[in-house]
Amino acid sequence: MLGVWWLLAAGAVLWVPGVPGLSNGLARTPPMGWLHWERFMCETDCEKNPSNCISEQLFMQMADLMAAEGWLKAGYKYLCIDDCWLATKRDANNRLKADPTRFPGGIKKLADYVHARGLLLGIYQDVGTKTCAGYPGSQGFYELDAQTFADWGIDLLKFDGCNYGNLTMLEDGYRRMSIALNRTGRNIVYSCEWPFYARRLTKVNYTEVAEYCNSWRNFDDIEDSWTSLKTVIDFTSALQDQLVPAAGPGGWNDPDMLVIGNFGLSWNQEVTQMALWSIMAAPLLMSNDLRDIHPRSRELLQNQEVIAVNQDPLGVQGYRVLKVDSFELWEKPLAGGSLAVSVTNRQEIGGARQFHLSRGMLWKGLACGDKCCLTQLLPTRYEYGCFNETFILQLPVNPSGTVLLRVE
Repeated sequence: MLGVWWLLAAGAVLWVPGVPGLSNGLARTPPMGWLHWERFMCETDCEKNPSNCISEQLFMQMADLMAAEGWLKAGYKYLCIDDCWLATKRDANNRLKADPTRFPGGIKKLADYVHARGLLLGIYQDVGTKTCAGYPGSQGFYELDAQTFADWGIDLLKFDGCNYGNLTMLEDGYRRMSIALNRTGRNIVYSCEWPFYARRLTKVNYTEVAEYCNSWRNFDDIEDSWTSLKTVIDFTSALQDQLVPAAGPGGWNDPDMLVIGNFGLSWNQEVTQMALWSIMAAPLLMSNDLRDIHPRSRELLQNQEVIAVNQDPLGVQGYRVLKVDSFELWEKPLAGGSLAVSVTNRQEIGGARQFHLSRGMLWKGLACGDKCCLTQLLPTRYEYGCFNETFILQLPVNPSGTVLLRVE
């Protein structure tokens, strides 16, 4: 790591513009919204658990809250259905259909409801013969399913990778669905899990993935725990030489859902996820219960200055530039020569520790000349003012917490 650090200090360029994303004009910034899986999973028993089962009632309630309680205004516009919405069989014409008991109005009715509130509707399917939960998959029906989604008014497709057969069938299925969606003429963001499944069998060609997908998962499903969150962060930083160049407007690495507002993270750990997902230019897809979320978690998720880091139009995925003494320093170049910086304290004992942040640690492309102005965005907002090249900031960072800064 020391050798890399000296390269950074010498002003080496850490990032290059990403490969061109899928040319459907969509996802020019990372998609933002809500996805049911981590919080609600595959609960289908609406008699025993009516308020939490996967049903049109759940999604209509979430749509109402997203429109009324500031989520849409903050940028969270995609309301996404995950697995377990389907009936167990296709209809007589081989078209997909929703479970008739849990979605009595069908998906078209739900899409109309969502659209009437200014939101967009996402749905789930699988490249294989069955979804991960065992419902009918799209293999053999890619063109028909794409047209069905367009007819229903779907705006985003999350395309999973269970039960695919072999590598050729997996990759061909992802390509065919991408082409089929574009041929419908409807704007449908295409969220793939291609690299996650292909990585088990071959080296991932991210240039090709980005030609077909608007975002892509690389790693396991996230869980509502600090252990899971750390594992995702460590995976991303370990593979950042592959992942960072692949990302850019139209195509994004997806480290999976925001679990802020649930049960497993402390406040400092929630701050860490929000800060690093923003630094990583990750899709911000919450999986929580908007009917019962702590005001502090809501405020964090709706923080416009933090969201602006994630949605920055330059479209660069941030990267870890330093790991030392249980601290991690991440940076993300922003439009106009500005910079987002995060410092995470990975030590999980004791109290706040001081990290000494100097101008020499920062990206050499900063456009602020002799003086840079520094604003702390998380965990609380604070303006440090301007500093010169000799300035060193003593930054207190809580255990498992993160400080997010903007320099300009």
